[in-house]
Amino acid sequence: MFDPVLLRSFVAVADCQNFTRAAERLHLTQSTVSQQVRRLEEGLGCQLLDRDQRRVVATAEGERLLAYARRILALHAEAADVLIHQQSEGVLRLGVPEDFAAERLMPLLSSFGRDYPGVRLEVTSGLGPELRRQYQRGEFDLLLVKQMGHSDDCLASWPEPLCWVDSLASPAFGRDPLPLVAFPVGGLYRQEMLQHLEAGGWRWRIGYSSASLASVCAAVAAGLGISLLPVRVVGAGHRVLEAASGLPNIQGVRLALYGNSGLSRAGKALQSQLRDLCESHQLQP
Repeated sequence: MFDPVLLRSFVAVADCQNFTRAAERLHLTQSTVSQQVRRLEEGLGCQLLDRDQRRVVATAEGERLLAYARRILALHAEAADVLIHQQSEGVLRLGVPEDFAAERLMPLLSSFGRDYPGVRLEVTSGLGPELRRQYQRGEFDLLLVKQMGHSDDCLASWPEPLCWVDSLASPAFGRDPLPLVAFPVGGLYRQEMLQHLEAGGWRWRIGYSSASLASVCAAVAAGLGISLLPVRVVGAGHRVLEAASGLPNIQGVRLALYGNSGLSRAGKALQSQLRDLCESHQLQP
């Protein structure tokens, strides 16, 4: 019912109080503006402008419509700006491991946002297997993920050394059954940890589970259990359990970078920056 083209002519005439000046503002002919206002009036079934006065003024119905018309046109312009202009460089979707989404990645993303203000960056963090499934379903343009071993379809991969970690102040190792601090079902570290402990005949129980790396690290430091974690996240409140503990040596986890073909200029730039980050000393413990 409210065609923006017709509303624009109506608002212009109401503002200018003259059809000729309104036509000049809109770069249209006077007859076109007049026809558009008439079509709007016919559609609404009421007179919006009083043309019998020396100046064209809005009727009572026209005054009521005028406020709505201005809002409709403003929203129309805003939607066009958001959907056409601001997103002209598109959306870039990135998946990252939960333990990689904090201090190591944020400076890079902040810099990228300043360099490519027209790109809407959507970052999702989570557990490796689910991130891989989402990428395979086409939900990400770029993906950093933890996986076992190198795969031919990834762009590059880097080793992620693991170690068994206990509390420095309140050790859990030696208890029977062995309490574990783990990520939820589906997490790569949990899967490897339980599989190797079962194979070695260890008695164990889950003492604490969380999808948050910060929570897992804090739980280990508090003595709720031991856990299998990347070497680089070992903190001051932790003690690394060496080979003498008898725990299985679990390696082979890699951090892999994946990227869709046909990435935009911004996408290729982010891909290159992620590769540089993974190859830098920032990944070192």
